[in-house]
Amino acid sequence: MNYNFAQIEKKWQDIWDAKNVFAATNDYTKPKYYALVEFPYPSGKGLHVGHPRSYTALDIVARKRRMEGYNVLYPMGWDAFGLPTENFAIKNHIHPEIVTKQNIDRFKSQLKSLGLSFDWNREVNTTDPNYYKWTQWIFLQ
Repeated sequence: MNYNFAQIEKKWQDIWDAKNVFAATNDYTKPKYYALVEFPYPSGKGLHVGHPRSYTALDIVARKRRMEGYNVLYPMGWDAFGLPTENFAIKNHIHPEIVTKQNIDRFKSQLKSLGLSFDWNREVNTTDPNYYKWTQWIFLQ
């Protein structure tokens, strides 16, 4: 018997996405649990072994909390401002905006293929003006 992991894993990942299985809800009757990992710099062509290593432990905790009845918020985001991304763009002769989008798409695809239970409805990107306007505001205070 052959196990076609690519087909089977994609099937379940598509079901999880379609049903928003990992999305936090507005159910105020459940206790809340907030899990946050350090957002990666999308400054390379893909994940390295350190990414899933650090995300797996908290993913286990988030899944356990869901099974215990908690309303779990476990978002993912991208720390795309700063030198790592700019240096990658310069090295590869690609505009930072383009390379950031390409790398985020690749990282997200890889994280989804690992089956991690992030709430992709709450995805954060530090290059989004709706995000950085608040970080700029707080520095000006």
